[in-house]
Amino acid sequence: MRILITGGAGFIGSHLTERLLREGHEVVAIDNFFTGSRDNVKKFLDNKNYEVIRHDVTVPFSAEVDMIFNLACPASPVHYQRFPVQTLKTSLLGSINMLELAREKNARIVQASTSEVYGDPNISPQVETYWGNVNPIGIRACYDEGKRASEALFFDYYRQYKVEIKVARIFNTYGPNMALNDGRVVSNFLVQALQNLPITMYGDGLQTRSFCFVSDLVDGLFKLAFSHKEIQGPINLGNPNEFTMLQLAELIIELTGSNSKIEFKPLPSDDPKQRKPDISQAKEDLAWEPTIELREGIQASVEYFKTALSK
Repeated sequence: MRILITGGAGFIGSHLTERLLREGHEVVAIDNFFTGSRDNVKKFLDNKNYEVIRHDVTVPFSAEVDMIFNLACPASPVHYQRFPVQTLKTSLLGSINMLELAREKNARIVQASTSEVYGDPNISPQVETYWGNVNPIGIRACYDEGKRASEALFFDYYRQYKVEIKVARIFNTYGPNMALNDGRVVSNFLVQALQNLPITMYGDGLQTRSFCFVSDLVDGLFKLAFSHKEIQGPINLGNPNEFTMLQLAELIIELTGSNSKIEFKPLPSDDPKQRKPDISQAKEDLAWEPTIELREGIQASVEYFKTALSK
């Protein structure tokens, strides 16, 4: 297949590219390089089945493609809160442009949605039928509501135009190719620990997240995209093992051999207290579940971040 990846130079996009090329597909990546990195994709440049194009998904794009992965959007609070209007445009206009392309080319399209559609959840674990608890006008709304609106667009294109859609709700993912300034908790803690800086802990550190290693996440996306079953989603993709932020910090300090101390700061507005996916649907429909535990994944990430910091 000839497959388009928006946000193709990003953290997840680069790992997905590697998987698709390994499986023998052609990949066209588009990225405006706001949060994506050329370093993530330079190893693919000599591959005859790969090309990367600088392009912003808020502008219409056309190419002959059989499948689209719509991954373009800043996913870190640091980035999307700095540019909230552009973040919303990326979710809304980007989704419309890619759905129109899918409609025109009769291509299957996979949307990278997020666990943030659940907001600060009132139930745990979060199941796909839960409608969420989101502040529609808060500082995170540009991302949370942008992704919720994107899901609405995808299902409307499916119902009105019969576009073949797949929607994945991605929970916290980490691993190599994360940017040093990514702003998410795993990269923050790793960078601070490797430099023996204070570990910035927001709130009391008892809020929880569930961390999925990137190769597991890509395997889930791959299985969803190529599933022959009539599965539109949304479908949760994440690791259901739940950890407090204090547990994560302590593990990273241990695995890096760091002298860092934990420094507590006020919890940001609308920060979710809990994240834990129910992946029953992914297990049943995709025969998918994560295989890499947090300790193993963090150890692999330590080596990547050590190398990145030494450059």
